[in-house]
Amino acid sequence: MSLFQAFAINSSGMTAERFRSDIIAENVANVSTTRDENGDVYTRQVVTFEEKRISALRHVLNSKRGDFRGDGVKVSSVQEDTDTDYVMEYDPSHPDADENGYVTYPNVNIVTEMTNLIDSSRAYEANATAFEASKSIASAGLSVGQ
Repeated sequence: MSLFQAFAINSSGMTAERFRSDIIAENVANVSTTRDENGDVYTRQVVTFEEKRISALRHVLNSKRGDFRGDGVKVSSVQEDTDTDYVMEYDPSHPDADENGYVTYPNVNIVTEMTNLIDSSRAYEANATAFEASKSIASAGLSVGQ
């Protein structure tokens, strides 16, 4: 693996985790949102990653040589969480209450979001540390010839 490939892999990881943190922050910011501009309840967003490939041709050439290195990570999708139920809270005085007096709140759980944020933050830090290590190796390699 080339040194520049290590930089690319680590920076792609940092970029993806930064994006994930932004989506988590959006989820937390909308925890009390009872309706959006369309009148719907906010739905929690979930980020999915996948391996990043530079090109299909390079993937085929590398696999023929027995070289199965990755090229980093990328965000493959941001999807709505349809598995988690919305929170129903009884508040007949709320303007968004239904005919039974229940208000539908987003399916955002603060504990889950904060756990995901810690996970994302640690993954970002791990990529930053690996990037710094690669940079130190490159610097040491350049100083050997002096």
